[in-house]
Amino acid sequence: MSIRIASDKNQPSATIEIPLEKPLPDYDLHQLEQPTPRDVDAILVSQGFRDLVDDARGILTELLSGTSLELAQFTGAICPGDDETYRPGLWIVLRDKNSPPGRGLSSDSRTRISLTAEELVKRLLIA
Repeated sequence: MSIRIASDKNQPSATIEIPLEKPLPDYDLHQLEQPTPRDVDAILVSQGFRDLVDDARGILTELLSGTSLELAQFTGAICPGDDETYRPGLWIVLRDKNSPPGRGLSSDSRTRISLTAEELVKRLLIA
């Protein structure tokens, strides 16, 4: 699973992109690889994908509880593949509410964000 994490320059936040790389029958998500971004749109609005996002939001809420991190944005994403294909994914923005604006994330916050993303993937069984 290729989790992409990018810290925002001069901001106490980071973006996490998690492409779905295997079918998720529990969410009725079977054919993930699509030839065009428009074809992924149909997956992103499906009930199964919405259920996945709801479950992921609940897990994230639990994982972030008691930390200085907060969920700033969570939505579906169209993730480009390696071979001119596209797949659905999760797009998450986490912010460290204790860091002042105009400064980047601390090393501890970046590590916590990485561990949180890995645990989310593990709990959802999407890797």
